[in-house]
Amino acid sequence: MAASLDGFIARRDGRVDWLETSDEFAGGDTMDPGFVEAFLKTIDCYVMGSRTYETALRFEAQGLGWSYGDKPTFVLTTRDLPRTRDTVEFYSGDLAQFVNGHLRPTFRTIWFVGGGVVSAECLRRDLADEVRYSILPILIGDGIAFFEKLDKDVALHLAEVKAYKSGMVELRYEVQGHRNELRDST
Repeated sequence: MAASLDGFIARRDGRVDWLETSDEFAGGDTMDPGFVEAFLKTIDCYVMGSRTYETALRFEAQGLGWSYGDKPTFVLTTRDLPRTRDTVEFYSGDLAQFVNGHLRPTFRTIWFVGGGVVSAECLRRDLADEVRYSILPILIGDGIAFFEKLDKDVALHLAEVKAYKSGMVELRYEVQGHRNELRDST
């Protein structure tokens, strides 16, 4: 997920107008479209919260397209939301039961798009194997936090760092503890 340097994924009202920045870092990599395309092919399905889904629908309505292609997309919500494509399904209920009982038997790579509540819940419920955090070169001062109210420490291992010409820094962390131990032993 992309966030401001001060840890917000959106303004309080959900706007993400700050995602496009004018910074330039001469020593950074260029985000190669081929790399992005190859990475997206590794994702089997997406899971997101209702506000992230609504943001994706706004982007699509503005002519920016649907970012998730034809991959199955699961929206966690208790509200009635418009279903704009056959690949979108809505779910309301226990997240761990949904992930472990329905998604993991079917999909190898589950990408949690967000938002802050979903990200925190995944970490609280020990459902995440890694965290990818793209930091944009901007401070917005207030907004929706990347991880809403974690109630415990979550140990991470820095696995990769990339800096881009846009000034964005991408961090990839492996979540330490129970899930990784299970994965490493199988």
